[in-house]
Amino acid sequence: MPPAADADRQLADPKQEADAKRLMETLRCLVCQGQSIADSDAEMAGDMRALVRQRIAAGESPAQVRQWLIERYGAYVTYDPPMTSSTAPLWLAPLVLLAIGGLVAARSFKRRRR
Repeated sequence: MPPAADADRQLADPKQEADAKRLMETLRCLVCQGQSIADSDAEMAGDMRALVRQRIAAGESPAQVRQWLIERYGAYVTYDPPMTSSTAPLWLAPLVLLAIGGLVAARSFKRRRR
């Protein structure tokens, strides 16, 4: 299938296009998973780029478009998922691991002093 009509067509308003590009760089391609929709050549990424541009051209803010995509595809669609009960472990795990590392280091230094 050919890519969506607005997938690679820039918006006429430079500010809207800049907003759309910034948003597209923060959204994960659901097919590639390792690339943003701005960088992916997958058909679905093209469709998502078109949706972002269409909604921003219609007057929605990038935050509204981002929220709509999260509601439609889930928090996984964004590289910066919102804090919810299902994403809390993703946000809290690094802090817990850092605290454990700090405790291990502190105990190791205390043992060396004795």
